[in-house]
Amino acid sequence: MYENTFPNKRFKHTIKFLQKHISTKETILDLGVVNPFTTIMQKQGYTVENTKGEDLDLDTSTIESSNADVVTAFEIFEHLLSPFTVLKSIKADKLVASVPLKLWFSSAYRSKTDMLDRHYHEFEDWQFDWLLEKAGWKVLDRQKWTNPTKKIGIRPFLRWFTPRYYIIYAERV
Repeated sequence: MYENTFPNKRFKHTIKFLQKHISTKETILDLGVVNPFTTIMQKQGYTVENTKGEDLDLDTSTIESSNADVVTAFEIFEHLLSPFTVLKSIKADKLVASVPLKLWFSSAYRSKTDMLDRHYHEFEDWQFDWLLEKAGWKVLDRQKWTNPTKKIGIRPFLRWFTPRYYIIYAERV
């Protein structure tokens, strides 16, 4: 279905994890604008609504007014100053979310051309779990995976066995 290349490897892991926990009968609010993974979810039979590009740190009205059964957030929380506020505003009882993990050998991602495409947070798994717990969620399943590259060097070598992505399935407590 997807090759083992970025972002296809990530998409393959993400859809498999989503299918493990979420039925296609459940509606999804996906945090973030329509993107290639939205299309993948829809092709797999999911009914997906996206947020509209509003700054979720300042405006959670779409989240608060949604009647979706599930909220998904794939590589969104690292861009927010206050993911806690967003997590608290979710009305759905189920959450599937992924974040990039903090890599001890690499700085946080910061685009040089796109002022919005920067990571305010890069989490360690325990930090993300703690954030979710404080916001009223219980993590019921979790998974990590690597993101190796074909570049040469110490950091590319470390990416072959150091997990880069962390995905969770959680339910509201």
